[in-house]
Amino acid sequence: MSELTTLLLLGLGATVVATLVLGRRRQHGPAAVATGLAVLLAWQLATWAPLLSATLAAALGIVGWVRLSRTASTVSRWGARSRRKAGVASTVDVARLASAAAVRRKATVVRPSLADRSRCDRVRMATTEVAVPLCRVGALRVWSSIEDVCCLFGGPRTGKTGYLAGRVLDAPGATLVTSTRTDLHRITAQLRAERGPVFVFNAVGLGDLPSTITFDPLTGCADPVTAAERATDLIAAGQRGGGDSDRAWWDAQARRVLAALLHAAALGGLSMRDVQRWVSVPSEAARQVTSLLRRSPEPAYAEEVAQFLDTNERTQSSITTSITPALGWLASPAASAAASGHTPFDVAELLRSRATVFLLGAEETQAAPLVTALTGHIAREARRIAARQPGGRLDPPLTLVLDEAALISPVPLDSWTADMGGRGVTILAAFQSRAQLIARWGQTGAAIILNNAAAVMVFGGTKDRDDLDYWSVLAGERDEPITTTDHHGRAVSRTVRKVAVLTPAQLANLPTGRVVVYRRGMAPVIGRVRMAWHRRDIRAQHRADQRQARRERRQACAVIAGAEATTRHATTTGRPPVGAARNDAHPDAGDAGAAAPAGSPGPPARVPRWVESTREDRR
Repeated sequence: MSELTTLLLLGLGATVVATLVLGRRRQHGPAAVATGLAVLLAWQLATWAPLLSATLAAALGIVGWVRLSRTASTVSRWGARSRRKAGVASTVDVARLASAAAVRRKATVVRPSLADRSRCDRVRMATTEVAVPLCRVGALRVWSSIEDVCCLFGGPRTGKTGYLAGRVLDAPGATLVTSTRTDLHRITAQLRAERGPVFVFNAVGLGDLPSTITFDPLTGCADPVTAAERATDLIAAGQRGGGDSDRAWWDAQARRVLAALLHAAALGGLSMRDVQRWVSVPSEAARQVTSLLRRSPEPAYAEEVAQFLDTNERTQSSITTSITPALGWLASPAASAAASGHTPFDVAELLRSRATVFLLGAEETQAAPLVTALTGHIAREARRIAARQPGGRLDPPLTLVLDEAALISPVPLDSWTADMGGRGVTILAAFQSRAQLIARWGQTGAAIILNNAAAVMVFGGTKDRDDLDYWSVLAGERDEPITTTDHHGRAVSRTVRKVAVLTPAQLANLPTGRVVVYRRGMAPVIGRVRMAWHRRDIRAQHRADQRQARRERRQACAVIAGAEATTRHATTTGRPPVGAARNDAHPDAGDAGAAAPAGSPGPPARVPRWVESTREDRR
């Protein structure tokens, strides 16, 4: 038996070596034969000497694990995988890392309340309750967890709004939407009203939509911490990340002074007009502000104001120059009315009722500070509420859909993207380009936001070379085989060269509806995004609106036809038809309630003006 075991071991070793050598020489047929012989010999060895076979298998497993876990082996496998998959994610990668089944594994983590449901309930639950759909690749859909930050980059009319409208409709909880247009409100407001109340904060009178809520920036500023946060939000709307260090220093001084003035106004029950007056004429504010800040629990604010008032006129002017843009919205009647504070709202109730808040603004109207302050107020209050919830998360989560975030809502995304996801706040921020992100938050801030984003969607449309090179480098490189032929067309040599997985030209010319997705943990994918107007609920709502419009037109036509029939009968017979109303009688007929003399034909009926106008339109 020992001799047979020795022969089996020698034969097994020889076949394994032959398999490796033939495989490296790409002789796949002989390698397959050698592999079959090795399997047969291993089975015979396991039958004759099971203990030896188990020991040998364990030793080979340990040696294989050590070799495969080395850095060199890891890099070699990654390179081979990249060459095999052309540098993009395969179907297996999508199914393993970004499919619906993959994101559902963390359902009880991102939504702690789901742990109390049965497994059947969780299976029947929609995936949008725990994840955000990104795009579709073939038969699979790429998803991102609701705790992840998603950034969208694309030029105008490349599909960002259509995509974001679908995410507003899918949001499982309360939703805050910022936009410079009324498109998102027009598409989603009616359907979102079926899930919870819908509010509008229109600080610029955009599209003649009335504001249903108001927000006074002094709300909560009696607390020193809230006053500092509010001043940061108001000043941030006028900042530019590309400024020099001197500008950053003056902005920091402006935040400190404005925080003290907001705190003083809140303690005195004053308004933002008083804050504007203090900034415009600091010398007249000294006595009043100093008196109000004596009530503050934070003595540092009194020192800040005293230092500001005692400094020279040139320094005061530099500080007030940084504060003035943050209060420019006071010159707009619509913005002042929206900030009156007559109809305040409760953030806790907003979260409980799963409400939707649309914040509309435009950069040219200087409403960005007001929109930024309201966005910051809701997000920070939600974060404080989340700290008291099970797991430290909001459940269901709050969704922030920040369309044109760099223009009208430049909130501190560099810090929010690192913290809000774990608190149950989903952030979807849309920008026109990476250059716009850098212009608002600077090189460092833009890098932090992109590093914290678990998913980045590039819609195309940009023509900036730096942006295109950045996205191309992020996609990586792949091996492209090159065959050299002679003048007869015969192959002379075959080589491999490195090329970009996605060239800048390909990124710049992405078709409408196509998007490149860079998702954490896997190679990029190119897929199709679903526009909101292709959804079943949107199309059903559109058909219902069309039916209602046709019904109203038919009713209007029936009223017009009846009025015309009455007019024709009165014109031909000189009398109104039986049962016709008397309120169209001729003015000379006297009292409308008086009866005409017996046998008299009566005066001709007067044609109503709206019927005459209808006739003119038909001509």
